[in-house]
This record gives sequence, C-alpha cells and structure tokens, in this order.
Amino acid sequence: MSAIDDLIAANQRYAEGLSPDALPLRTGGRLVVVTCMDVRIETGRAFGLSEGDAYILRNAGGRFAPALASLVVSQEMLATDAVAIIHHSDCGMMSFTDDALRDRLAARGVDANGMEFGTFADVDDSVRDDLRAYRSSALVRQDIEVRGFVFDVTTGRLREVAA
Repeated sequence: MSAIDDLIAANQRYAEGLSPDALPLRTGGRLVVVTCMDVRIETGRAFGLSEGDAYILRNAGGRFAPALASLVVSQEMLATDAVAIIHHSDCGMMSFTDDALRDRLAARGVDANGMEFGTFADVDDSVRDDLRAYRSSALVRQDIEVRGFVFDVTTGRLREVAA
C-alpha cells in the first residue's frame, strides 16, 4: 500500500466518525502559528492546541515569506490578531544552502535561479529575520502581538527570541 493509499484509508476512518457538529469556518481561533513542516513538531501536543484553537501555517523552515499570503487572509478575513513564528532546533534548512539546492536542480536541467528556498545558518537569526520581514510588510497588521520562538526538538520546550 502506498503512502497516499494509507492517507485515503485514514481519511475514510476519520470521515466515518465525523460529527455533524464539525467546526465552522470561523472557529474563534485568533492565533496564527507559522512553523516548520518538520514531522517532529506535533503542533497540537507541543503547543497545547486543540482543533479550532489556531490556524497553523507550515512550510520548510517555518519561514515568514511563504506564509505571507495566508497570514493576510487570516488577518483580514478570519480576524486573527496574534502571530507566533516558531522555528526549531536541528532544522534541515540549516544543512544546505539555497545555492546548493539550485545547483542540485540545475544538474537535473531545472533552472531555479532567483528562487529563494529560505535556508539559514543560525536558527535565532532566522527568527529575527522573519520578525523583521513581518514588521516591514505593509500587507500584515502591525497593531497585533507578533513574537518569535525556537522549539527545541530534543526537550520539547519553546524559547523566545528577542527581536
């Protein structure tokens, strides 16, 4: 059975147990969490979130730039008013550079010149960079709480990063 077949089977089990009282589109969740797609980050358990508590935006590295459009939608259309940017220790995005990935793609005949993948050398600096990028964007609200953290995948603890 393939990974996608497993996904379909799991979805069928989920759908069979789904209550007609499923959460509405606007759940009252006012928080947006931007974090990495790393499978070691179980957002519900790690951050004490239940279904409907927060909007979770995940991408490689937990970077602000790829999450920007979704942040705008959440703030303008879903009334979110707090943003937590959470990167993590031992992130794979620190194990290569944008140039190395572009070279790898070029070896396959793919031109990725100009594409930014969001790699970084220091996790605290990446959080600070994303906080600065957030604060310099006219598209997102500047009148709300925005904080940055590093999640330690070994201890499970969040550590705030000062801007």
